[in-house]
Amino acid sequence: MAKKAKEPAKPSTAWQGTYGDMITLMLCFFVMLYNPSEIDVTQLATITQSLQMQETESVTGGLSLSAGRLSDLGNNINSLPSLEKGHSLGLAKKKAVSLFAPDVKSNKITITSDERGLVITLLSDNFFEEGSADLNINETRDTLLRLSEFFRSDEMKNRKFRIEGHTDNTPVDGNSKFPSNWELSSTRAVNVLHYLADYGVRENNFSIAGYADTRSKFSNETAEGRAYNRRVDIIILDEGHF
Repeated sequence: MAKKAKEPAKPSTAWQGTYGDMITLMLCFFVMLYNPSEIDVTQLATITQSLQMQETESVTGGLSLSAGRLSDLGNNINSLPSLEKGHSLGLAKKKAVSLFAPDVKSNKITITSDERGLVITLLSDNFFEEGSADLNINETRDTLLRLSEFFRSDEMKNRKFRIEGHTDNTPVDGNSKFPSNWELSSTRAVNVLHYLADYGVRENNFSIAGYADTRSKFSNETAEGRAYNRRVDIIILDEGHF
């Protein structure tokens, strides 16, 4: 009687562990390369809207999109800031982080970004005496000179800026020359601009605003919160906020 054929051994799956480790390492590598400050705003909007369309409409022919929605997408892309502007703002942020490293370390300024653009915040207690709009030049001269150098740089050509003055909710002193925090916040912003203009910054590229205590970033219930709310924001405006 013929012997029964021996069943072939099942293929080994040991390779799957090595493959999974390799994929994970590659993912970590590309995450490290990713720099959110240089993201292409136009490409991001395209991807986001494409995904939304796939969720809301039937998809035929693989992952193709309907012609009608694509034509609308083209109109939306044309209204977004240009790639050149977005790239320029990314370079400006890198330059600011490098140039103002001593000031950030000493807690004189902070550098952030939001929907308006790149925001350089001057913490007012370093730049002004309490209730005063006169710049404390002796303590902040180096920082102000670096600011003027930054705004005269090639990365800042053809850009627009806004200087915003802010206070906490403490009323001005009765003997102050300022009737309220509105005048105090506005004058501080104006004086920062005048100082920068003395060192060659073009005033015509700037606008001024004073918000008193109406745009607090932290609670005014604590001394630390009030200190952070007393600030002057210098904003490199995104194209949509000119």
